[in-house]
Amino acid sequence: MKVYARTEYSDIATVYVAETEKGRHLEFVESLQPPIPKDKKWVLIVSSLYGCPIGCRFCDAGGFYQGKISKADMLRQIDYLVRKSYPDGRVPVPKFKIQFARMGEPALNPAVLEVLEELPSLYSAPGLLPTVSTIAPEGADSFFERLREIKDRFYKERFQLQFSVHSTDESVRDWLMPTKKWRLDDIASYGRRFHRSNERKVTLNFALAEGIPVDPAVLLKHFDPSRFFIKITPVNPTRKSGENGIVSVIQHDNPQLALMEELRDAGYEVLLSIGEWEENNIGSNCGQQVLDILNGGDSPENAYTYSFMKMEEEREKEKRD
Repeated sequence: MKVYARTEYSDIATVYVAETEKGRHLEFVESLQPPIPKDKKWVLIVSSLYGCPIGCRFCDAGGFYQGKISKADMLRQIDYLVRKSYPDGRVPVPKFKIQFARMGEPALNPAVLEVLEELPSLYSAPGLLPTVSTIAPEGADSFFERLREIKDRFYKERFQLQFSVHSTDESVRDWLMPTKKWRLDDIASYGRRFHRSNERKVTLNFALAEGIPVDPAVLLKHFDPSRFFIKITPVNPTRKSGENGIVSVIQHDNPQLALMEELRDAGYEVLLSIGEWEENNIGSNCGQQVLDILNGGDSPENAYTYSFMKMEEEREKEKRD
């Protein structure tokens, strides 16, 4: 795997683009959460597929699909970032998140499980917190059963499982994520078996869009607030969201939501996760793939505006200096 380009905004996030031996491209990210310093929280976001076959209506990673990324190339993404900052493999960060949430639905690649099994032995990282973000595609039951076993064996209280739900209306979910997937009852049933006392609750993520229903009463029918946590995020300004007329409820100048209070009144812990708005311009938000930007594609409004530095040019500059 050869890393050949990166963005130049390391204070918030950096997107790296790499090419594998077979000529396929992938991207991965390291990000911070200002004002929290890197020595307190550091997040790596890893690709598990070359593109994605799902085609979610708001995600630019679904523009193409070229197969599964090998265990070795997933580990190379992680190792590239770890060794760049911590050459000896000792990561003293109390919250060191590795998210399988960049390009690709992780449950479609069993090699993700092999990476999770190997990670604890690769680095001295007591703060390691793996995160799997999934729509729970139909047919991936064996992946999730093995994931539960791996969590119990290696991570216990230090694992975060997130389901991308986005709406409480099943027909709307089918439009947003056009593939066969677990219904709300299926997610709830698995979550009850996955979660144990003293562990992190299972996260239900809603990227809130105008006209997309999220009903606290429906959630309560399925999801016990003692086991499930609600995360609300904006809809990122991607090409796909623009093409499909999906408009974020959460705007930069108006992040307050009555829905949050309704959910809290229903007994849920709720997090409004906005992050840094500059991440949209960097192209580092979940699901945004930027390979076509390198090929001269047009940027959507308020996104993908940061330029990339070719790594070969950077190395030449270092030699001259």
